[in-house]
Amino acid sequence: MCGIAGIFVAADSAPPEPEALRRMAALLLHRGPDGHGLYRDVRCGLAHTRLSLVDLAGGAQPIGNEDGSMWLVANGEVFDHRERRRELEALGHRFRTHSDVEVLLHGYEQWGTDCFARLNGQFAAAIWDARAARLLLVRDRYGILPLFWTAAGQTIGFASEPKALFGSGLVAPHVDPVALHQAFTLWSTPTPRCIWQGVHAVAPGELLLFDGTAVPRATTWWRPDLRVRTDGPHTVAEAADALEQRLRQAVRTRLVADVPVGAYLSGGLDSSLTTALAAEAGARLQTFALRFEDPAFDETAPQRRVQQWLGTEHHEVLCTAADIRAHLADVVWHCEAPLLRTAPVPMFVLSALVQRHGIKAVLTGEGADELLGGYSIFLEDKVRRFWARQPSSDVRPQLLGRVHDFVADAAQRGGAMWRAFYGTDLGRTDDPFHSHRRRWQNGTWATRVLRPLAAGERDAARPDTALAPLLPRDFADLRPLARAQAIELASFLSPYLLASQGDRVALAHGIEARYPFLDPDVAALCDGLPDGCKVRGLRTKVALRAVARRHLPPDVCERKKQPYRAPVAAALFAPGGSEQFDALLAPARLADDAAVDGRAAAQLVAKVRGSGGRASEREAMALCGLLTLQLLRDHFERALPDRIATLRRQLDRHRPAVDADHTRAHLQRR
Repeated sequence: MCGIAGIFVAADSAPPEPEALRRMAALLLHRGPDGHGLYRDVRCGLAHTRLSLVDLAGGAQPIGNEDGSMWLVANGEVFDHRERRRELEALGHRFRTHSDVEVLLHGYEQWGTDCFARLNGQFAAAIWDARAARLLLVRDRYGILPLFWTAAGQTIGFASEPKALFGSGLVAPHVDPVALHQAFTLWSTPTPRCIWQGVHAVAPGELLLFDGTAVPRATTWWRPDLRVRTDGPHTVAEAADALEQRLRQAVRTRLVADVPVGAYLSGGLDSSLTTALAAEAGARLQTFALRFEDPAFDETAPQRRVQQWLGTEHHEVLCTAADIRAHLADVVWHCEAPLLRTAPVPMFVLSALVQRHGIKAVLTGEGADELLGGYSIFLEDKVRRFWARQPSSDVRPQLLGRVHDFVADAAQRGGAMWRAFYGTDLGRTDDPFHSHRRRWQNGTWATRVLRPLAAGERDAARPDTALAPLLPRDFADLRPLARAQAIELASFLSPYLLASQGDRVALAHGIEARYPFLDPDVAALCDGLPDGCKVRGLRTKVALRAVARRHLPPDVCERKKQPYRAPVAAALFAPGGSEQFDALLAPARLADDAAVDGRAAAQLVAKVRGSGGRASEREAMALCGLLTLQLLRDHFERALPDRIATLRRQLDRHRPAVDADHTRAHLQRR
């Protein structure tokens, strides 16, 4: 992983300012602590900060092609780069480095924009094509790596993180009220909107072409195909065989690096299986696990069970309520968004543990739940559809208690409020968004602490409105499970899970996360499986469990999923918890925030404080959102100039590995 940034100016404009590029690089140093590089000509400037994993000595960026007419900055990995490199060399291309991402440059040179679909990787990249006078921005299939852009007149800025765009001077950090309402409802903001006004996110599987105007030509080069494949596996046994073969290969390719690769071990099925396959591949594996002081969130026992079974060199870190309070502000700086949950904070603590042990890349199990029906929302939708066939049934709604057995106690799970909540709109099974509608309606509760949106903004903030352009074209014709999966991929996996709990908190400590389940071959297989290979009755990830039984103890394979969570109210709002948090949530501070309903927010804060820090789940989420919004404002609206100055001085301590200034040559040719 790395940090990338750049500026593209219109013809006859002044060249990009080198100081602006340096500020952008400085704000991305955490993503690339191993060096930085710069390129500039009269139309385009590129900046790169490097985390070296492949070609440690020679893989510095920006990288130019043979005649210097094209330049690349890229973040991420191309896992099949050796095969693609041999193919391109046979076609006459000469590579400058042994870096894996250089195949993006020569691949584009050879095949044009079709090249990205040929590659197996996780990447965000920018290519400056001086011959065609155009800038390309591209993001991988699942949006594992982030990429943002902004326009100031006819000038385009892009960067791995919005903070670098603020450093460029092209855009100022102001919160978008529509995006804020989406974040409080969905936990994230669907692309292309971003929490910041004037900043846009490149969507997963999207390519943007800028050729002299501030409006890009956008191409979607990939979307998931969730139709059942008639030529694919049809039984659980066939699906397990095919999945094991592809998953083995995906793990092997993600172990390739010029530095050791570790693995996160949560104790759940997904990370346990990827770790087992890595150990079987011969890797001398170090594993890393989170522990919680609160037993309601802790999974120490299953983690240790798997570690002992596999015999890995294991490291643990205990995350306490005090740790969550201590690190929340840093996590908000890196995530650049309000957070409705504290779950990213322990992942930030875990990546710090990985860094302390000298590991730069880790395998992780994310993606399996989305691809193989592992989340409770898939079962919830299935049960509600079953209940809708006999709405008067007293037995059918009781199945929801089995789906959500980690919530509340047995009496509450069978109570009238439970039935009323899940029974609302029960008969609307023809709604394409049926699976998520109740969750979204519940999520809007948190927006009561925000100022209401204007009439023209309310429709833009609606989840179905925002998500519709990101879904497969045949979305409405898909099976219910496939529709629910498509919504989860677009609304949760990329904008939240791979961002706030993945890339941002891992790269905060210079750690690259690698995702075997999001390998294109693995994902394509999973997408095309029949529903019965994913969910059968109330049993999830059926084919994956069949694979796991070949590699893990039976109790691990059959263990019911424990959702990854972290304490919120108990950690953040207990009496005497944090003077800083008390000040940030003071009535005067909340009343001064134009995006907040000061009265409603102050009432909620007072209620929770009066109860000794006890809060319902949605109250805790609203409070967490308020608190992190105030931290966000402190970081970006008040303290940013000082932070930029500090990081600029840090950048100047090291000479750039690449410093290519072609402005004079271009001007002389004119």
